[in-house]
Amino acid sequence: MVSANREMVVYCFDTLVAHYNGEEVPPPAFDEGQHPLFVTWKKVVNGYEPRLRGCIGTLAARGIVNGFKDYALTSALRDHRFPPIQAKELPLLQCTVSILANYENADNYLDWEVGKHGIIIEFTDPDYNTKRSATYLPDVAAQEGWTVIEAIDSLMRKAGYNGAINDSVRSRIRLTRYQSTLFTMHYNDYVNYVTTTRGVAPSVVGLKAH
Repeated sequence: MVSANREMVVYCFDTLVAHYNGEEVPPPAFDEGQHPLFVTWKKVVNGYEPRLRGCIGTLAARGIVNGFKDYALTSALRDHRFPPIQAKELPLLQCTVSILANYENADNYLDWEVGKHGIIIEFTDPDYNTKRSATYLPDVAAQEGWTVIEAIDSLMRKAGYNGAINDSVRSRIRLTRYQSTLFTMHYNDYVNYVTTTRGVAPSVVGLKAH
């Protein structure tokens, strides 16, 4: 199985930098493959816990070269929960890439482990008779300090369900669990890495060097 690695995060930063500069993206330094993947951007300000700025990906396998290129931009610029990331935010960003694997159908909504599994829930909204679904990556529930039930309830809200949540409603859930590998890098580490490996620091037009 392919694991998330530094070169994949570098490629995501390269993609965002190239977007702001109106340039072509340098070729990736990792091999092509077919995997489900996510790109997550967080903003690190004054030593506080990193704040989510965008997270989008695919639960279906796709080519990871174009996948990371597409989702690096989509998660940075078109996550409807947040305003688009601006070039001036780059020095504060950290990027995490995730490659998903080991999909399993759970016995019920409790049949997964915080800190180990990501989860996909699918259920029919009893108020509107519409199908709803959403996912949390494996690190989300642990970072938030949630129990299994708290994570499920939060994910039902993320899926767009606004009604009362109880065991009767939870029992409607069909849950798929999965695992992932991930790699995280801050912009400063990206700059240092690129400077070392390519001999020139990345720069963005109009952005002062830090």
